[in-house]
Amino acid sequence: GSFMLVNTSGRFAGQKAHLLMPHLKENDTHCIDFHYYVSSKSGSSPGTLNIYVKVNDGPLGNPVWNTSITAAWNRTELAISTFWPNFYQVVFEVVTSGHPGYVAIDEVKVLGHPCTKTPHFLRLQSVEVNAGQFATFQCTANGGTDSGDKLWLQGIYVRDAPLKDIKVFNARRFVALFSVVNATKRDAGNYRCMIRTEGGVGVSNYAELIVKEPPVPIAPPQLSSVGATYLWIQLNANSINGDGPIIQREVEYRTSSGSWYDIQPVDSTSYKIGHLDPDTEYEISVLLTRPGEGGTGSPGPALKTRTKCADPMRGPRKLEVVEIKSRQITICWEPFGYNVTRCHRYNLTVHYRYQAGGQEQVREEVSWDTESSHPQHTITNLSPYTNVSIKLVLMNPEGRKESQELVVQTDEDVPSAVPLESIQGSTFEEKIFLQWREPAQTYGVITLYEV
Repeated sequence: GSFMLVNTSGRFAGQKAHLLMPHLKENDTHCIDFHYYVSSKSGSSPGTLNIYVKVNDGPLGNPVWNTSITAAWNRTELAISTFWPNFYQVVFEVVTSGHPGYVAIDEVKVLGHPCTKTPHFLRLQSVEVNAGQFATFQCTANGGTDSGDKLWLQGIYVRDAPLKDIKVFNARRFVALFSVVNATKRDAGNYRCMIRTEGGVGVSNYAELIVKEPPVPIAPPQLSSVGATYLWIQLNANSINGDGPIIQREVEYRTSSGSWYDIQPVDSTSYKIGHLDPDTEYEISVLLTRPGEGGTGSPGPALKTRTKCADPMRGPRKLEVVEIKSRQITICWEPFGYNVTRCHRYNLTVHYRYQAGGQEQVREEVSWDTESSHPQHTITNLSPYTNVSIKLVLMNPEGRKESQELVVQTDEDVPSAVPLESIQGSTFEEKIFLQWREPAQTYGVITLYEV
């Protein structure tokens, strides 16, 4: 048994005295038992008695037990569950308050049996969680507990965690659950279970809280090839921030404008994203997952890329005549949109042909009236009373589609004059006989000549 007596008279506040026990290794549960006394004539505390349990010559940590005033000798037990091959050392510390008095420790004994007034903890297991999750430590103890006991999870260099729940199985066994909420890398470190009862204190071994960061790719995916409705990509996710191992890969892709997006699981380093819209910009990123709840990292950097245009679905439909004049024709057609053009860049041309002067004339004009809800186009400078064949051609960078052909005849128009030099007259006694050539341009069926 060790003995320590501290006379605090004439000492200023904050001075410390220490009693160090020898290093102990235990293969099984045992108990340290001691008597203590903290007293002063004035009734003010002469100081604080702190007890530390230092493991493997590591840091002192926080006190496992303390007291600052007692009127008589008391007895307390320390139930220390630090299992072989680890060793520990009990340190008694007196911190003076500046008031005169005495602090004494006597009959410190290492008993070869469990404590009778304080539960013993079983071995505490380490816990691994992903950042942002709840880390739960299960502290199982042999012995009883009641509502007056204080239970906590004591951290070394990290914040303590409060009791979350307690399950009592019987008078000789209970489990206390402690949660470190929204665990971050700052919470990683060593923790141990603590119970303070009326008769003493129970201390478990230190277990480690390991906090892993979910993995995030450093680089965006790479583009291998592009089609109108698909994109081949290389995941390019070997370099990561965060922790492995990676147990799942997913590709997240969304349209750059609008809110549409999708996620697909991927089991190889390259992937074909199909069923896409032509001539549309997509943002593609990779999601990686490590084991455990909350193991999916945020999406990595995005690849921005655009699909190609697709061949138009069909040519314009319902080509009809709006108005026919002698020298111009106005046509209209059914309006169409992106679902027909399959591209945001396209043009619409009006192709027409007719006979003039014994030769076929072929012309084309660009129609700008394609966005309208009643699109139409007027062809001018035609010859009157002439058959014109008209069709519309829809073109984008990938292909072209034509409408059906429409044949229209322009209206008749006023004929040109009879050529003056062709008029010839033959005179007789009572009449003049005239003859002449047809006008150069008849512009229709001539119904009457007047003289």
